Amino acid sequence: MEAPKNIFANSQCSFIVFGIFLLFASSAMTLANPITHQHEFVIQATPVKRLCKSQNAITVNGQYPGPTLEVNNGDTVVVKVTNKAQYNVTIHWHGIRQMRTGWADGPEFVTQCPIRPGGSYTYRFTIQGQEGTLWWHAHSSWLRATVYGALIIHPKEGDSYPFTKPKRETTLLLGEWWNANPIDVVREATRTGAAPNVSDAYTINGQPGDLYNCSSKDTLIVPIDSGETNLIRVINAALNQPLFFTIANHKLTVVGADASYTKPFTTTVLMLGPGQTTDVLINGDQAPARYYIAARAYASAPNAPFDNTTTTAILEYKSAPCAATNCAASKPVMPPLPAFNDTPTVTAFSNSFRSPRKVEVPTELDENLFFTIGLGLNKCPRNFRARRCQGPNGTRFTASMNNVSFVLPNNISILQAYQQGIPGVFTTDFPANPPLQFDYTGNVSRSLWQPVPGTKGYKLKFGSRVQIVLQDTSIFTPENHPIHLHGYDFYIIAEGFGNFNSKTDTSKFNLVDPPLRNTVSVPVNGWAVIRFVADNPGAWLMHCHLDVHINWGLAMVLFVDNGIGELQTMQPPPFDLPLC
Repeated sequence: MEAPKNIFANSQCSFIVFGIFLLFASSAMTLANPITHQHEFVIQATPVKRLCKSQNAITVNGQYPGPTLEVNNGDTVVVKVTNKAQYNVTIHWHGIRQMRTGWADGPEFVTQCPIRPGGSYTYRFTIQGQEGTLWWHAHSSWLRATVYGALIIHPKEGDSYPFTKPKRETTLLLGEWWNANPIDVVREATRTGAAPNVSDAYTINGQPGDLYNCSSKDTLIVPIDSGETNLIRVINAALNQPLFFTIANHKLTVVGADASYTKPFTTTVLMLGPGQTTDVLINGDQAPARYYIAARAYASAPNAPFDNTTTTAILEYKSAPCAATNCAASKPVMPPLPAFNDTPTVTAFSNSFRSPRKVEVPTELDENLFFTIGLGLNKCPRNFRARRCQGPNGTRFTASMNNVSFVLPNNISILQAYQQGIPGVFTTDFPANPPLQFDYTGNVSRSLWQPVPGTKGYKLKFGSRVQIVLQDTSIFTPENHPIHLHGYDFYIIAEGFGNFNSKTDTSKFNLVDPPLRNTVSVPVNGWAVIRFVADNPGAWLMHCHLDVHINWGLAMVLFVDNGIGELQTMQPPPFDLPLC
C-alpha cells in the first residue's frame, strides 16, 4: 500500500523541481534579454567652485562631470535631453556605432539641429556588439568642457570579460578646467583670429588635485587593497590636450581601448588623445600606502602654448598604516612623468596595441583615400580691423583636410539635407587626394598655407571597403591630431613618420591583428592608415578631436548610401528631431 504513496511523493517532488527549474530558466532568460535604459538629462547652469573661484558651469543634472551610464551589450538607451541653459546644445555618444540611427549621433548641424534653450530631444539607440569604455559629451561649441560623462558597456548577462575578473572597477575622466566661461574663451578666439587661451587646470573626475590651489581637500581617492586586481577605465575628456597618464609604482596592463578588447600588454604610462579611452588592470602588489595617479600634457606642437600643470588623484590602500588615523597627513608617492614632448614614449605605447586574435581586415579595397590634416593661416580680410587678425603676422588661424576648411551649415543639418535631397547645403566633391602634392612634413611654401572654405563630403557606396591615409602636415606647426570618425570603428593598420610612401610603407601594414579604435592619434609629422567597411548608412563626421581645430575647420563628412532592404537603410528621422 505504501508504493503508490511513494510514487505520488516522487512525482510531486519532480513537479516541484521542474517548476523551480522553469523559474530559474525564465529568470536566466529575463536576465539575458536586453533591456531599455531610460534617462533624463537636464542641461543647466550650476555654480561650481574650482581653483579658489566659483563660477556658473553648464552641467547635466547639476553634476560635474555628468552622470555615468552603465549598460550591457545589446541594451537600448533612451535619453531625454532638456535644455535649460542659455546656449544651444547637442549630445554625442562617442564611439557608439549608431547602426541606422544616425539621428541620435549628436554633432550640431551634422546629424541634427541643436536643442535650443527651452527645447528637448530624446536620443534613442541600441548597443550592438560593443563592450568596454565609451563616453558621452556635448557636441556644440565648447560646451563639452563641462558637459560630459562615462558610458560603460558591460558584457551581456552571462558573458564575462576576457581577462581576470576585477575585484572593483573605477572610471577616471580626465578633463580640462578654465577659470572662465569656456564659451567666452572660444568666442574671443573666433573674434580675434588668435589661438584660444589655454586651460588653467586638468582634472580627474572634475577635481584638479593636490598640486593646485584650494584643491587638496577634494582630491579624488581611489581605493585598492593588497592582493586585489582592479579595472581602471581611463577617458581623455580634455578639450584640447593629449595627456600622459600614470600611477606611481604600479604597472598598467592594457586590456581594452575605445570599447574594443586588446591583446594585453603592460606599460607604466598611457597616452590618450582627447576622445580616446583605455582600460587597464592594476594589481595591489605594492606596500600599503598612498600613491599619486597623475596626468599631464603630451605637447607635440613645437612652440605652441599649452597648460603645463599636472592633475592628481590618490590610489589609497585600505590597509595603509594611515588608514585608521589620518591619511591626509601622509604624502603620496609621486610618479615620474614623461617629458611634455616625449614622442618616442607615445610611439612605443601606440605600437603596442593589437587585437586579441586574428581579425578580418579588408584586403581588397574599393576606396583608397589620402587626407592631409593640419593647420593654416588665413590672410586678414580687407573689411576686418587689425584686432580681428591677431594670429601670426596679422593673420587668422584656420585648419583643413585636403586643403578644405570645413564650414558647418546653420539652418539645417547635413543629414536632413542628405536624406531629403535638399540642394545647396553641402557638396560631395571633397577631394579623394590632396589637390596638390607637396612635401607634407617638410618646409611648406607659404602659398599653401591658406585653405579653401567649404561644406564638403565624400560619398561611399554601402559595403565599400575603405582605406584612408591620414597625413599630418607641417603647415604652421606639425602636431599629433586625434582623428575621430563618427558611426564607425576602424582598424589602425600602420603608423609612421614623415610622408607616407605607398610603395615602401605598405610593408608596415598589420593585416593580421591590428587594433580596432574610433579615434586615432595621427603621429606628429607623420601618418596613420585606417581601414573599415562602410556598413552604416548616414552622414558621418570625421574630425580632429582637439576642439580648437574643429572650430578652425579640421573636419569633413563621409556620406554612406543606403544598401538593400530595411537592415541596410537609415531609419526615418524621429518625430521630435529639433528644428533649426
